[in-house]
Amino acid sequence: MTIERPEPAFSNDEVGMLRSFLDHYRATVRLQASGLTDEQLDQPLPPSDLTLGGMLKHLAFVEDYWFSYNLAAHEPAPPWDTAPWAEDGDWDWHSAAGQPHAELDAMLAAAIERSDACLDAALAEDPDLGRRVARPRPPEKGETATIRWVLVHMVEEYARHAGHADLIRQSIDGATDV
Repeated sequence: MTIERPEPAFSNDEVGMLRSFLDHYRATVRLQASGLTDEQLDQPLPPSDLTLGGMLKHLAFVEDYWFSYNLAAHEPAPPWDTAPWAEDGDWDWHSAAGQPHAELDAMLAAAIERSDACLDAALAEDPDLGRRVARPRPPEKGETATIRWVLVHMVEEYARHAGHADLIRQSIDGATDV
């Protein structure tokens, strides 16, 4: 598996800039997990129970949740459609234990591909980043997100987890320059 990590653009329009940072952090997290065994992907950095395998699955869920479910208003796809969220709100993290690295990485790569397709379709229809996503939030949950908010949130989500991934990876094999 070869993962290319693109550098964020120094100059671009708003969509290009946000997407370049998102693509950079997507690749960063995948690279932090690359080269590890399935057992190493299950290794947490105590006292946290976060693992790199769980992070890959969580980010696949977050991709599908924001781009497919909210932005494009698609119904949840497997495995999210049957996940026991009521029993374990962190099911995406916990259920990754024991899953092979190749399977988890492929799940995230496929989710990224679907997300990019949903975003491309939305922007082709109307390039306004201030436009609300297709699935409105219930009034008690607050305001419905804009496409801009989703992109900024996804950069934040990946950047935060990239920091976690750095620490977890270093605790596993000492790698600091992945």
